[in-house]
Amino acid sequence: MAITTQQLIQWKQQGRAIVALTAWDYAIAQLLDAAGVDLILVGDSLAVVLGYDTTLPVTLDEMIHHAKAVRRGVKRALLVVDLPFLTYQESISQAMHSAGRVLKETGAQAVKLEGGHPAMVETVDRLVQAGIPVMGHVGLTPQSIHQLGLRQQGKSPEAGERILNEAIALEQAGVFSIVLEHIPSQLALQITQKLRIPTIGIGAGLECDGQILVTSDVLGLSEKPPPFAKVYTNLREQITKAVQNYALEVRGDQS
Repeated sequence: MAITTQQLIQWKQQGRAIVALTAWDYAIAQLLDAAGVDLILVGDSLAVVLGYDTTLPVTLDEMIHHAKAVRRGVKRALLVVDLPFLTYQESISQAMHSAGRVLKETGAQAVKLEGGHPAMVETVDRLVQAGIPVMGHVGLTPQSIHQLGLRQQGKSPEAGERILNEAIALEQAGVFSIVLEHIPSQLALQITQKLRIPTIGIGAGLECDGQILVTSDVLGLSEKPPPFAKVYTNLREQITKAVQNYALEVRGDQS
């Protein structure tokens, strides 16, 4: 049976950890799903796969194209798709149109939006009222890279209080879960204990209700993985070696 948003909330209540990873193509999505990943995010970290330096250039059409491929490989996991930069910030109607396209064209069960300021909370509220499941995202929000950089957020008491209040406001607006990115573990614990919905951490310590990483970081394919990402294998090295061996055989190199 396919995992639902309500199951994630139940798992928080039961103390069952949620396993999440990213995917952008059919092959990886199929492997993650078969391995038992609970939530698969088609993240705008797709930018890395497409060779961009930041997530900002990724378009809605690119997200939809890749999400369709991921959907074909996923049978069990909950599938969530990021709305990319400037496809939901301009107005509620723009957000409704973008989120509606994602759900209609890809078969995903939910969308993810960054930020918890009042305007974003209002947008989330309207999307949820329209029947569109929304995942929130606070702390380090990569779409705000030119404003926030890539440094840890919420380190001061004032900044921590702001992020906590954003998470509470998003829960009240109806998100089914919230990603907490690159914030102090104590702040993540505080938010996790305060909310009834599950928190999914990335660089936010071990006390969240679940964890997510970018799959290319986990597999050692990224050139520059973030400091909080654990590399479980080095496919970059293995693939390079395999291709070198193939090239040697093709060329008949006897050395």
